[in-house]
Amino acid sequence: MEWTQAAVVDPMAGAAVGARQTALTRSQKKAILAATLGTAVEWADWLIYAIFSSVLAGEFFPSHDKTANLLAILAIFAVGFAIRPVGGAVLGAFADRYGRKRTLALSVSLMACASFIIGICPTYQTIGVAAPFILVVARLVQGFSAGGEFGSASAFLVESAPRDRRGFAGAWQHLAVNAGVMVAAAVGLAITFVADDQAMRSWGWRAGFIIAGALGLVALWIRSAVAESEVFRHQKLQPRANPLAVLVGRYRRAALRVIGIAMAGNLLNYLWLVHYPTYVHVETGMPLRQALLANVIAIGVSLVLIPFLGALSDRIGRRPILLGFALGSAIFAWPSFALVTNDFGSVLLLQTIAMVLLSGFAATCATVMAEQFPAEVRTTGVGFPYALSVTIFGGTAPYISTALTSWGHGQHAWIYVVAVCLTSASVYATMPETRGKALS
Repeated sequence: MEWTQAAVVDPMAGAAVGARQTALTRSQKKAILAATLGTAVEWADWLIYAIFSSVLAGEFFPSHDKTANLLAILAIFAVGFAIRPVGGAVLGAFADRYGRKRTLALSVSLMACASFIIGICPTYQTIGVAAPFILVVARLVQGFSAGGEFGSASAFLVESAPRDRRGFAGAWQHLAVNAGVMVAAAVGLAITFVADDQAMRSWGWRAGFIIAGALGLVALWIRSAVAESEVFRHQKLQPRANPLAVLVGRYRRAALRVIGIAMAGNLLNYLWLVHYPTYVHVETGMPLRQALLANVIAIGVSLVLIPFLGALSDRIGRRPILLGFALGSAIFAWPSFALVTNDFGSVLLLQTIAMVLLSGFAATCATVMAEQFPAEVRTTGVGFPYALSVTIFGGTAPYISTALTSWGHGQHAWIYVVAVCLTSASVYATMPETRGKALS
């Protein structure tokens, strides 16, 4: 891919992207805040499903085999990922044609509505097979929404920052994702403290989805208050081809690179960040509230680290931080599974180490992926291949882990993790460094 060194209008400010502008303007800070808060809420909506997966299994399926029910509910979790590439392509093209702001408002609206639908959906005992059918449809809507969210928010954040602060600005995208997981875990944790097992099956899980949906409406209000990226407004004045066709025709190599950049992070996000509390609960019998508490504390550590690592990537580059993440995660893969016990302290330590490693990916991935493409296809270029990577390596991770555990081979899941991490490491080692490059 060729980089243009010509200066274009700097988003949310009057300077040129090629110029040195270290300090963020007030409007740039406002744009970053709006994108971050909205993404955090949207991911809380998306992931509250995983938090309550063990409860939903008994409410939406008739089998008395708890493992079979959990596998079925996790299969629906994976189904939600199947449509994410469609969302990445459709909403990405919409964002590249009609604006990042409109797309961000649309994606969070779809996510919130689907959360409300799940929250009020009758169970299998009430309406039979219609219950899991409604659940599947709602998760498909959420998957479509999530597929378009990441690319749109990444493009908006990177375009809303000066050249020397893109790493710092882009870090807030995955900080928002981690914060969304933390919000979902905190909601789940709060409900487990006020609802016993019977109340959890009766109304507790419903409260989680309804709270998540209400937060989505707040995110919609926040996003409606910010201005469109000026990079997009400048690009809109030029003739516009179909973004997906341009991506496939001219930027195939960059799109494949995005899949490689994202694959290890997506796998480990859903194993260590999302699925780990359920894994610990099922594998060791630790109460879910304790596993969730360890998860919340470890995520809190990552929220502190991510902005600093993003800023560090503006100084030393994206590649060293990504390589540290991939190689460190490959080394930690076996201990993360083999050393899990029914002890809160050890689980907290393992979860914290995992989140420290994941912070390297979280701090750099949105920025480096957005830097692969020009403005005319930036959202599609990030959203579509990233969603493919999420579907292949993220959506199947909890199912594979649970299935291996049920077959008595849960301790061998680390081999798959190592293979994926080393593959991503090879991509990081060979890709061009994008720090300091002018956006086109």
